[in-house]
Amino acid sequence: MLVPVIRHRWDLSPQEAIALQRELVSRIIQKDVLPKITTVAGIDVGVKGGVARAAVVVMRFPELEIIEHVRAELPLAFPYVPGLLSFREAPAILEALAKLEHDPDVLIFDGQGYAHPRRMGIATHIGILLDHPTVGCAKSRLCGTFEEPGIERGSYSWLWDGKEIIGAVVRTRTRVKPVFVSVGHKMRLESAIDLVLQCGRGYRLPEPTRWAHRLASGDGAR
Repeated sequence: MLVPVIRHRWDLSPQEAIALQRELVSRIIQKDVLPKITTVAGIDVGVKGGVARAAVVVMRFPELEIIEHVRAELPLAFPYVPGLLSFREAPAILEALAKLEHDPDVLIFDGQGYAHPRRMGIATHIGILLDHPTVGCAKSRLCGTFEEPGIERGSYSWLWDGKEIIGAVVRTRTRVKPVFVSVGHKMRLESAIDLVLQCGRGYRLPEPTRWAHRLASGDGAR
């Protein structure tokens, strides 16, 4: 069971939430802590009618066979504010993670990690709270600049914020829009890129988050 080792209130104002992000950022670890990955989980959240539905799909790695999936639903208690996604969706995600019978080695989020204006995307925020390896794999850019990567699967370019590399723009399928990969917590960027590519099965999204998206949308995991 994955439960937070750091806890804080979620009923904050946007100004208080930003201040908390700036406080937590010093805790980010950008190095690998796992000698071997045997399980990986994808996480996504669907929102409908004022309710957040979080889905977690755990897969055996590298086989990418589903071994467990869970969902949790909670009323939304935080407004939509760009850059503060975790305060809107994390309570439901943490509720779902607490239901798991398997503890996945790495969590891949359909969202940002370090590639965030304050370096505190949802993958980083929850990774720090859980003290667990996490990766952000977003479908769109939140901040930063980049040059388009090559058209072949496996090509990538760096995502820059000024002179700092904050993530990578990764082509997961030839001639298809890239995804935006960044460190969440306890993993190097190069390892995060490699993991996302190894989790591919011919689709743009890595299998764990692709199935989590289906489950969060109500399509089921099978």
